[in-house]
Amino acid sequence: MLIEPAEIHALIKLIDDPDEEIYLHVKKKILEYGVYALPYLEKTWGFEQTEVELRLRLEHLTQQIQFENIKELLLEWSQKDDPDLLEGFILISRYQYPDLSPLFIDNYLEKIKKDIWLELNSNLTAFEQIKVFNKVFFDIYGFRGNAANYHSPKNSFINTVLESKKGNPLSLSIIYMIIAQRLEFPLHGINLPNHFVLGYEDKPLSRMTGNGKSDIVFYINPFSKGALLMNGDLELFLKELKLPLRDEFLLPCNTKSIILRLVNNLINSYQQEKQEEKVEEMKVLRTLLSTEE
Repeated sequence: MLIEPAEIHALIKLIDDPDEEIYLHVKKKILEYGVYALPYLEKTWGFEQTEVELRLRLEHLTQQIQFENIKELLLEWSQKDDPDLLEGFILISRYQYPDLSPLFIDNYLEKIKKDIWLELNSNLTAFEQIKVFNKVFFDIYGFRGNAANYHSPKNSFINTVLESKKGNPLSLSIIYMIIAQRLEFPLHGINLPNHFVLGYEDKPLSRMTGNGKSDIVFYINPFSKGALLMNGDLELFLKELKLPLRDEFLLPCNTKSIILRLVNNLINSYQQEKQEEKVEEMKVLRTLLSTEE
């Protein structure tokens, strides 16, 4: 897109025009510039002499442009044959934190991975590998489930979870799984109702055996400091919820369904906080992801 700084500056000067028709025209033109207009909007917002009404309109335009950008990027992500889980997590997190650094996050995850790798050796069993992982991830780095503030939206953004070391079952599982897969552990997401855990697959290249049963040999609950679970534990969990024993509850789920669940968690969190505008925007993202499922 051809950027015309003079035109953008001229449009910004008209943002606080009291004539609603003029403002709507200016808004339409600025939105057409999209992310290219953001630096100009942010610079004007930062001026001390900027009036309150102008600041409000600048904030509204900035948020609208950022949301449209997230929609566009998430649609592009969802249309990939094998979308990257970390990329999807970062995209959703940028809804609330548009300036977060993917490179910083990637480097931090890599640091955790290296610290775990230094404690591993080729003679360890699968259970022993997970024990080492849990020691570094939970005891040294201090990650834990945020039971005290379970429904907070901050539990669903990767940057805030990495900063606070607290998250919900899904966010902790995603971070755990991303690091584990970098270590070539055959871990996959398990989309249990009301909870999310990970499954350790006996044969990394096989998702299901010929009889329709999973190759998962045990499960991991990152929300409970990596507690190990067996198939019977999950069956009991489903029985307590009075739900049928269905394969979809016990088998690995795909990346898109994980990010869709992340969005659903945020819808619930924002509903708890009565942030209706954010609820509606998250529903837009849910529809986008559901369409692509």
